[in-house]
Amino acid sequence: MSLDLPTPPLAIRLAEQVADLLEAEIRCGRLSAGEKLPTERLLAAQMGVSRTVLREAVSRLKSAGLLESRQGSGVYVLQPGFVPLQFDRAGSSSLQAVLQIIELRRGIEAEVAALAAQRRTDADVDDIRAAMAAIVAAVDQGGDGVREDVQFHRRIAQAAANPYMVHTLDYLAQFLHEATRCTRANEARDSRLMQDVIDEHEAIIAAIAAGDAAAARQAAAQHMRNAAGRIGQTGTPGLSPG
Repeated sequence: MSLDLPTPPLAIRLAEQVADLLEAEIRCGRLSAGEKLPTERLLAAQMGVSRTVLREAVSRLKSAGLLESRQGSGVYVLQPGFVPLQFDRAGSSSLQAVLQIIELRRGIEAEVAALAAQRRTDADVDDIRAAMAAIVAAVDQGGDGVREDVQFHRRIAQAAANPYMVHTLDYLAQFLHEATRCTRANEARDSRLMQDVIDEHEAIIAAIAAGDAAAARQAAAQHMRNAAGRIGQTGTPGLSPG
């Protein structure tokens, strides 16, 4: 026996839309925390849906912690929490997504490097240089240097003295690990490409050590542009094109 599964009923799709609309009103502050919603009958009429649809939408928002029912009083708006940053892991395996994440990271890395140039201590510069030496040592020993590369950029973020930047780069790095690993394997087989990576890193280090924020910003942005170019040119295995 085969089952012909239907598409979601219209009422469910409408409930999702109503829930999305109400959530947007809450998050942008047009429905403020502590505010009581209009009666079910009035709100359903205002939104042009049945009371059944509205009940389902309200139920969804209760589950999301955005609304609560108070016995004998009505439904009230709660203070919305932060929406956690979350990328689609399946979608991030495509070449297009990887390049888009690098594009995002380019803007962040450029500012991180500029701030590092302004705020770094001598100890920070020593740590960044040590991280660069670890990349070279890993590649010389036959490794891909990806883990060491992540630590290099992390050291720069730590020199920028902004923990939110460190956490953001940590988050983005996990989506670029496989693409970076495959590309770095190609670079390791081509001494010219590997030297390009080293030269780009050295330019960032020199600008940070000199306290030149503009040069550090430019060097970091150029490094990320070149990294995207290397990933795009190598036809990185394991990534779908779209």
